[in-house]
Amino acid sequence: MTTTAAPTRKATGERLPGVWNLGLHQGALELRQFFRQREQVVFTFAFPIVFLFLFASIFSDDVQGAGITASQLYVPAMIAAGIMSTSFQSLGISIAIERDEKVLRRLSGTPMPPSVYFLGKIWLVLVTGVLETIALLIVGTVFYDVDLPGDTTAWLTFGWVFLLGLTGCALLGIAISSVPKSGRSATSVVVLPFLVLQFISGVYIAIDTLPDWMLNLGALFPLKWMCQGLRGVFLPESAKVLEMTDSWEYGRIALVLGAWCIGGLLLCLGTFRWKSRRDG
Repeated sequence: MTTTAAPTRKATGERLPGVWNLGLHQGALELRQFFRQREQVVFTFAFPIVFLFLFASIFSDDVQGAGITASQLYVPAMIAAGIMSTSFQSLGISIAIERDEKVLRRLSGTPMPPSVYFLGKIWLVLVTGVLETIALLIVGTVFYDVDLPGDTTAWLTFGWVFLLGLTGCALLGIAISSVPKSGRSATSVVVLPFLVLQFISGVYIAIDTLPDWMLNLGALFPLKWMCQGLRGVFLPESAKVLEMTDSWEYGRIALVLGAWCIGGLLLCLGTFRWKSRRDG
């Protein structure tokens, strides 16, 4: 009796799924898992909105000489913080937990290219970042009289600040996920530097009230420049007086955020691990 082997993909001419297609499927899986965790969804989207409401309610006076109210000043700052929250904080914690639970170790033993895993995470932070930004813009325009840009140039500026900031912060989140020794310690390791950055980057406290050494320290990281770029998009030109150089400095913003994208990628390549330290 003669047996015939089943035709292989190569023999039948069937193409294997590409990395981008697999990345889209992985991203859809990541999003389904995210939205199934209702508590995490509520916290992710409600946290910046609640803080915007609190700070805008406490500090509601006009900003002298800037032609805006303090509440308007908080809207772009909280958008920037929301972008970093959905990228840096989210990935830093979730990847550390997945590593501790040996999810990454199992994935590394499958035929799936490693890049597919990271593409899935990128889709996750991109979609959640866009949704959170939309929610904050709705709150800002409805309750705090923030005007949406009326020209294409401003929206293009918003686009590259958003994408560069999200990419740089996401790469930093992947890199810092290797720092915690366990999934349990990930939250404290990631949240603390993020909280400090929010205070020294002009999110909660106006930059013209911060001491110089804090401003210089904050200027080393992407959050400060994201805040500044988004202020330039959503606030009037009269608000430039609040900046240290009386200018939005778009060129420097692009340079710093671009540098963090490159530096974050190098950090990921040099530090990322598929196994936890306890696994050797």
